[in-house]
Amino acid sequence: MADLKYYDIILKPVVTEKSMEVMADRKYTFLVHPEATKTQVKEAVEKMFEGTKVEKVNTMNNIGKVKRRGMTFGKTAKTKKAIVKLTKGSKEIDFFEGM
Repeated sequence: MADLKYYDIILKPVVTEKSMEVMADRKYTFLVHPEATKTQVKEAVEKMFEGTKVEKVNTMNNIGKVKRRGMTFGKTAKTKKAIVKLTKGSKEIDFFEGM
């Protein structure tokens, strides 16, 4: 496994209609490095966003899809998403402040 620093783990926040709905439940969705573990994601969120405490991390791997343009085949990149749930006493995440 690669030597990942906390600023390499979280790539960007996922801003979709569904991810905005679950923000009311203190759940935030991030696109993370494909080799990152749950504990690394937890540490990265707590270091990048001061005052936050992570209660739980759920991850999901999205495999790359095969795409075709004419006779040429290609494959999109595989990605990994993490849904981070914060504790009740912690500060909420402002995406534009910490990143």
